[in-house]
Amino acid sequence: MEITLFQGLMLTVVGFICGLDQCWEAFFWFRPMVVSFLAGIVLGDVQLGVACGAVAELSYLGLLSVGGTVPPDPLMAGMMTVVIAYTTGQSAETAIGLSLPFALLAQWMGIFFNTVYVGIAHRCDKLAAEGDANGFKRIVYAGILIKTSAIALLVFLCTYALQAPIQSFVNTFPEELIHGFEIAGGLLPAIGLGLLLMVTLKKENAPYLFLGFIMATFLVMPNVMPIAIVGVCLAFINYMYEKKIDNASATVTVNDIGGEENGI
Repeated sequence: MEITLFQGLMLTVVGFICGLDQCWEAFFWFRPMVVSFLAGIVLGDVQLGVACGAVAELSYLGLLSVGGTVPPDPLMAGMMTVVIAYTTGQSAETAIGLSLPFALLAQWMGIFFNTVYVGIAHRCDKLAAEGDANGFKRIVYAGILIKTSAIALLVFLCTYALQAPIQSFVNTFPEELIHGFEIAGGLLPAIGLGLLLMVTLKKENAPYLFLGFIMATFLVMPNVMPIAIVGVCLAFINYMYEKKIDNASATVTVNDIGGEENGI
């Protein structure tokens, strides 16, 4: 299926809004799940957007910026996974593999802006030292607007302006290569989850992991909603338990320092 001009412009707006959130990291709308869902709404296929978003989110779940490392762009990955699946008819697993070059392209663009904006940071330091709050805000807002506009332009080019060459390029792939992308796309979510567990898994969290694994593997459920509800309940119980411990610790600390019993 082809993307119309109106749909291309709406995808550009989605890219701009999510790119703005990517700069602020306020609501995490730039994550593949949200981007793919919004792209699915624009393209009139919400089910495809959710399916592509789930695969892309799992694949990029453990890819985090650590120090100077910049992972492939999750925003572009979520966007192009839906667009490729929509325009070529490929599955979400195949589309996530085909979206990697676009995610790398957005990654390189992000590295370029981060490098160029080093000079802006020094200018902001000077304005802050001078107490020029308005000048500081103008530079910050201008930098974010320029980068976000570049992201939106890239989205427009990849989703609408160049959709015919992209579709023709994908259609030239042999069946064996497409099958390879499908297998790779099926493995990427497991890799993403594994990378996340390397960072977050602790012995205190291991029981929750195995509990969810048992529920998902051995219990017959229509979908993952019951597991999600149980996870929320366990998280709330753990939060209340830790809060109770913190309150008890604070009380013990106050009593140890000294209270009314010694006249202080």
